[in-house]
Amino acid sequence: MTQDLKDKAVTYLRALETADWDTARALCADTTTVWHNDGKGEQSIEENIEGMKGQIDTIESMRYDITRQLSRPGEVLQQHVVHVATKNGMRGEVHAAVYFRFDDDNLISRIEEYANFIPVEQHG
Repeated sequence: MTQDLKDKAVTYLRALETADWDTARALCADTTTVWHNDGKGEQSIEENIEGMKGQIDTIESMRYDITRQLSRPGEVLQQHVVHVATKNGMRGEVHAAVYFRFDDDNLISRIEEYANFIPVEQHG
């Protein structure tokens, strides 16, 4: 069961990589909340996805490299690095630890992300 939840967390992130908002949303409960360590408080999943949609036009590519996943019934804790390239040439990495909580229907009901963006030096 916990492997299924790990796979669901990965499927959610792969959907974000490809801007497949419908698939990402379908993996979440109606009442899913999202929290980031940016000081802005909690968001609904709809607000979170809308925010990502608003930024996607600036993104050339985005790839999640999962470092580790730990799980127990109803929860997945994951560490990953998101490699980001923007259309204006900026390159960087988001180092993150993300907590996913799942409801009784195995839908994501809570996401908490602790993240830090690190620009990548570019050598010309």
